[in-house]
Amino acid sequence: MKRPKLAGVFLFVCCLLTYLMFVKRHYGVSKPEAYRLPPQRRPGSDQTGDGHSASAAGPSFQYGIMFDAGSTGTRVHIFKFQIENQEAPKLAQETFRAIKPGLSAYADDPQKCTSGIVELLEVAKSSIPPSVWNSTPVVLKATAGLRLLPGEKADHLLDRVRALFLESPFLSRDDSVSIMDGTDEGISAWITVNFLTGGLHSADSPTVGMLDLGGGSTQITFSPQDEKTIQTSPIDYIRSFQMFNNTHTVYTHSYLGLGLMSARLAVLGGVDSSPLGGSTELVSPCLAPEYSGRWEHNDVVYTVKGQKAGEPVYEACLTKVEKVLYRKVTKAAEAADMDFYAFSYYYDRAVDLGVIEEKKGGTITVTDYMDAAKRVCSSLSVSPLQSPFLCLDLVYISVLLQELGFPPHKQFKLARTINQVETSWALGATFHYIQSLKRH
Repeated sequence: MKRPKLAGVFLFVCCLLTYLMFVKRHYGVSKPEAYRLPPQRRPGSDQTGDGHSASAAGPSFQYGIMFDAGSTGTRVHIFKFQIENQEAPKLAQETFRAIKPGLSAYADDPQKCTSGIVELLEVAKSSIPPSVWNSTPVVLKATAGLRLLPGEKADHLLDRVRALFLESPFLSRDDSVSIMDGTDEGISAWITVNFLTGGLHSADSPTVGMLDLGGGSTQITFSPQDEKTIQTSPIDYIRSFQMFNNTHTVYTHSYLGLGLMSARLAVLGGVDSSPLGGSTELVSPCLAPEYSGRWEHNDVVYTVKGQKAGEPVYEACLTKVEKVLYRKVTKAAEAADMDFYAFSYYYDRAVDLGVIEEKKGGTITVTDYMDAAKRVCSSLSVSPLQSPFLCLDLVYISVLLQELGFPPHKQFKLARTINQVETSWALGATFHYIQSLKRH
């Protein structure tokens, strides 16, 4: 009798174990499928802009939103990138909108900047498919206007923008809103130019250098080909970063206070801060002897006058400019042998001279600036058709370029756009930010 009982118990245990295995297996397979949340799409994932997988629909699309908060206005760039395999992205489309005034105008009442930022966020929403809003980074980088504000006022403005970004459906992180330093501006502009000229599309593609002359600062950025340049340059002038699966090492520096407007003030004999009860009358040999006029810089109105006729204007102005730039700029030895694009006031003054057409751009040499400076300075007259500062500006540009290490015969390319895309830092900064997201 015992054997049949034992056999029965054994059979029962086997059946029970079989049943439990079945239940466990069924539970493990079916329940997660019923309750698993769909995976979040990260930037660079294999989804197209319309939410289809790249393998089924060909190329995928990635979007990026970059707010450029400058001193006179806020601009939004909405970029649509086409991504195929491991290749560098292609810019498929750019949507652009600008509003005035700049964020700094709301320094005393940050709440008032809300409507403008919301208006630009609506432009982004109408330009990007809703299915990828939550994977599209939104970034604001502030430049000159906010750099000049007292720290607390700038922080309150940025906090307001941060809150608006967090309320938006786009991807916003702690570092989405910031004040950009000059070096990052230079690197971002370099990335833009080399992306548009094809220099970033493979490791062995030649790159071009970038010169930018703004109002408050000036930047130089290029990729050294000689190891000696990297070893002998000041350590903080050399930066390395990842871009499109390649590491790029650049020589880059931003000279704060050597932008054209700040330099103009220094050459005229002023100081870059509001005079407290001091004189706002500036007399300079770089102006026509009989000239007298008003000039506003950083909310201060100066009375500017030319000196009495005496020594030749060009030579007197050259001496003054050389004193302002003395030992302030580091020569970049290798820069003389590389191709460079030049932007901002380099471009504007070439247009003023008629060397290039405003819409088409072109090329210019250091000698062109020098010869034009001599010509303009020697024939200075009080003419409403010509800026009274043209002589000063041209002398400054020609001396600055030589101090940076460029010989008189050096030629620069001047362009506002490359392949119909604006050559601003915004595109490069967007690439850089998307790359940083992939590393997190």
